[in-house]
Amino acid sequence: MAEPAKKMAQQTEDRLENLADTVREKFDKVTEGSFRDRITEGRFADQVDHGVDEARAETQRKPD
Repeated sequence: MAEPAKKMAQQTEDRLENLADTVREKFDKVTEGSFRDRITEGRFADQVDHGVDEARAETQRKPD
C-alpha cells in the first residue's frame, strides 16, 4: 500500500509543478510591459516631484 501512495504523491507533485509553470508563464504574459517593468527600466528616474518639498519649505511655523 505504500507503493501506490508514493506513486500518487509523485503524480500530484508533478501536476503541481506543471501548474506552477503554467501560472508563471501566464502571469509573465499578462504583466509584460506593465507598470512594474517601466519602473525597473528606469523610465521614471528622470521625473522629480518637488511638490511636497516646496510645500514644506513654504510652510512656516507659527510663533508660540
